[in-house]
Amino acid sequence: MKVKICGLRTEEAVFAAEEAGADFLGFVFYGKSPRHVLPEAVRDLTRHVHRAKTVGVFVDAAVDEVNVIAEFCGLDLVQLHGHEPPEYARAVRRPVIKAFRWGDDFSVEKANAYPAEIVLLDSFSKETVGGTGERFRWREAAAETARLEKPLLVAGGVASGNVQEADELFRPYGVDVSGSLEIERQKSIEKIREFMAAAKGRGSEGAGSPVCRRERRLSDA
Repeated sequence: MKVKICGLRTEEAVFAAEEAGADFLGFVFYGKSPRHVLPEAVRDLTRHVHRAKTVGVFVDAAVDEVNVIAEFCGLDLVQLHGHEPPEYARAVRRPVIKAFRWGDDFSVEKANAYPAEIVLLDSFSKETVGGTGERFRWREAAAETARLEKPLLVAGGVASGNVQEADELFRPYGVDVSGSLEIERQKSIEKIREFMAAAKGRGSEGAGSPVCRRERRLSDA
């Protein structure tokens, strides 16, 4: 199971996340987020990344701005966390992760048709577009996402104490985690290491499953 640690803002947190085995490192370029970080800072941070894939998180930004920032920062993927239409994603010059919210705009048919390499499923909130740290109805969602034809990242309330449950219910491509790794809105090095041990310690990838076969196709994305 892959792990994406999102909302990184410091060199110490980036080093800790990659050292602990995170597969994706996420940087938020949404000005209303408390985890917002400037492109100049991200460019400096990504220079220190050697193995993990870097992801820029955007919310309904101008697509030209997304492409400029992705190039400037040397990002590997772009995550669209707003209500970007399919034609928008086709104009992004990086592989796309598209976020949907359970209980809002999610449908398997829509997710399968969307031009993204990876689908992320997050909690729905009227107050914010993401990063709530609130768990949604996982069992109900897992039954629905079983029909998904794309790799799935599960977000929303994922933490050290329930990441194994998320793995067992969804058998996902991976999980996306942010808030549960923080103390007073700052990433905790200890919490990062604890989470990675819990997420990676089981060693059960479900090698024969369709999800895992899709994972192998993405291994060099």
